[in-house]
This record gives sequence, C-alpha cells and structure tokens, in this order.
Amino acid sequence: MDYAVTGKLGGCYLAEQYRKNASPDKNGGVSFAELAAAKAVGRSDVSGMSFKDMWQARFPGAYYNVMDTSKIDGSLWGRNDYPWDKYFSSHADDSVLDWKPSGAEPAMLDPKVQAKINSTIGKKAIVVPPELEEKMKNDPELAKRVMAKVEGFIAEQDIMNPNPRKGYLIALDGNGDIAHACVTSEKMSVSSAEFIEARKAREAKHAEYEKMAEQAALKRRLMEQEADERHYKDSITQKAVSIAAYEAAGILK
Repeated sequence: MDYAVTGKLGGCYLAEQYRKNASPDKNGGVSFAELAAAKAVGRSDVSGMSFKDMWQARFPGAYYNVMDTSKIDGSLWGRNDYPWDKYFSSHADDSVLDWKPSGAEPAMLDPKVQAKINSTIGKKAIVVPPELEEKMKNDPELAKRVMAKVEGFIAEQDIMNPNPRKGYLIALDGNGDIAHACVTSEKMSVSSAEFIEARKAREAKHAEYEKMAEQAALKRRLMEQEADERHYKDSITQKAVSIAAYEAAGILK
C-alpha cells in the first residue's frame, strides 16, 4: 500500500525463514558475492576469507554484529517501534535483545518511527549468532553458502522494489538461515503490522483449505464405502433370488 503523503516515507517488514535452500548462481560456480568480495580485496578466490570479510568486502561500510537474536519474538521484531536502528553500528547494545514495548504500537508515519527509518536508509547490517560464526570459521563452504543466501535475499528485494535508497537489516539463525529481516525504503510498501496480519491471514486460509480437502477426502471415502456395501447387499439379494427361482423350478432340492 502506498501512502499519499509528501516527504520521505519508509517501511520495515518482517521476513521469517527466507528460502532455507537458497543456492549459489545457476552456473554452479562461486556466487557473484564471492567474486565481488575477492575482487575487492585483490584475490583470485575467497579461500580463507571469513564471513565477516566477505560481507564487508561485498558491501563496504556494512555493519557486522555477533549476537543471538533467536529469542526475539517475530511480533516484536515487526513492530514499528522495535529498535532495529540500533543494529546499524559496529557494536550494537545488548539491550536490543531484551526490548519490550512500552505502549501501543505507533503508526508508521509517526515522526519518531520515520526518523528511525531514515537513519537506516542506504545502510546494511547483519547479525550473526555466536554459534554460527564459530561454525563458519571451521567451515568456509558454509560461510560461502550463507553469503549466497544473504546476497540472494538482497538481490530479490532490489528487484521487487527498484528504489536504490533502501536499508537492510538481516538477522541469521544458528544454521545460517535468515530468521528476521528488516528492509527500509523511502517509498513505503507495507508496514510491519500489515505484513504480519497478511501472513496470519494466508496461514489461516491455507489451514482452511487443508481442512476442506481432508473433509472432502473423508466424504469421498465414506461414499465409496457405502457404494461397496450397497453392491455387496445387491449381490447377496440377487443370489438369494436366483436360488429361490431355481428351487421353485425344481432345479435345486
């Protein structure tokens, strides 16, 4: 939904479990992110590069924080007043992990919300759990796959919204999947609350369709069972009539 309001607008939405099986480029070689990172540091490959190095070489000036955000509820992360702007620093304050709302969620056009959004536009930040960082240190291939997922997510968002003035905050889980994401833009597409409600509506509709399909399948099985029973009874009746007819004709004694 676009808002007919002048001045800068911005939006942040929730993205949970983004494409767990995202893969590198279709040519099967190293991803564009890896090539760009290698080129940025003057190397022919990315062997031995840490995930942090790849991230910051691919996106110069991007922020990198090692924190465990897995316990943050999605409904809190998606609120307009959640302090996702605090992650856009080299050393995010741990207070963001225990943040709780102090009142009703403010509107997207609230001046404080807009100021927070504007402070993130044009920047990128990523949050990596300690356990994942340790895994990637010991498994360079995992680091490459995670980087490919992250870059794939950003590329997809750039295609969906070609506005070049965007901000990206990506929080990974312990397996290297994107658990939370916040994309801000000067042109608002959807608010966090609207995104969450739309997702809930889709899930409810999907559950309703599944229930209807189960009911239809059960009804079909019952009809087939009744048809089989009628056929069996008809066969018994016909056999009894035939026997009676034979007996009447003196064929059977």
